Amino acid sequence: MGRGKVRSSWDEYFSNIAYMVSTRATCPRAAVGAVIVYDKRIVSTGYNGAPSGEPHCTDEGCLMLDNHCMRALHAEANAVYQAAGTGRLVGSTLYLYSLSRPEPCDKCIDVMTDSGIKEVYSATAKTSVPLWYDSRRI
Repeated sequence: MGRGKVRSSWDEYFSNIAYMVSTRATCPRAAVGAVIVYDKRIVSTGYNGAPSGEPHCTDEGCLMLDNHCMRALHAEANAVYQAAGTGRLVGSTLYLYSLSRPEPCDKCIDVMTDSGIKEVYSATAKTSVPLWYDSRRI
């Protein structure tokens, strides 16, 4: 490493990767990327888009219901589904990149809590999933 070069923290490193993952999003309504990390190793990534084998919003248009796209899965859920077979979800950390929604929605919080993810890091917050889960139901 050259002089004066500052090495990124782990949180910055994985957050930057989440940003790059968001560039793969296939729903034009929001570009969101998620990275699941266990013991400083990437387990899975996900972006908002259609389930595997289904048409994407960029190809077929958004399928709207109550101002929400029903065609696209959220990045957090997509990353959990992709990681389900690895056995590395319990105790992992999810890194989230999204300028449009810095915190996961209630459904994604439920998915992350049930899968065993212990904390979520975003550009604006770092906290445990159970804390978010409880604070939204008070």
